[in-house]
Order: sequence, then C-alpha cells, then structure tokens
Amino acid sequence: MMLSACGAAPIEPPLADELSIARGEAAARRLGCGACHDIPGIDWPKGRVGPPLAGFGDRALVAGRFPNHLPLLADFVRDAPSLVPESGMPAVPMTDREARDIAAWLQSLRD
Repeated sequence: MMLSACGAAPIEPPLADELSIARGEAAARRLGCGACHDIPGIDWPKGRVGPPLAGFGDRALVAGRFPNHLPLLADFVRDAPSLVPESGMPAVPMTDREARDIAAWLQSLRD
C-alpha cells in the first residue's frame, strides 16, 4: 500500500489596501459576525458557533475545501450555503464591496 499526502495549498498574501481592511473590520462588526465567531479585537460577543477567526489569513483553505483566495472568500462570506450547502454559516445580506472588504480583513488576520 502506498501512502501519499497532498501538498499544502499556497497561502495568498493580503492583496488589499489598509482602507479596504478597515472597512472590512467595520462591516464585520456592524453585521454581527462576532455573534458566531470569536474575533480578534472584538471583546463581546465571542461567538462559539463558528470557528475563531484569529490567524485566518494564515489558513490555506476556506471551510476546509477551497483555496483562501480573495474572490472565493468574498463569495463564501456573503453566501456560504451556495458553496457549502451543509455549512452552518448563513447567507448574510451585504453588498459585493462589503464582502470583498470583509474577505480582505480576514486575510489580513495573521499570527
């Protein structure tokens, strides 16, 4: 029997400017992402339904399935069930820009 491992998915460097990242953090706060996720810099609430978001930018995969690339991450943030139907994360009403900004902010969260 031969065993093999898949290679690590490349981690995309942050592609966004500081303004996009700041808008993304503000949108995540406003949209209540902390209700489900423990988010660095947000003291309350500290949700425990979804995974903690500290170090998200160092993660190679989104939802354990997709490369952590900005456009795909933005799609997931906005409408996770369209990509992962069994996801516990709901579709969140937001604009395309908010989704891109939140994705940029998430990718900026590095350990």
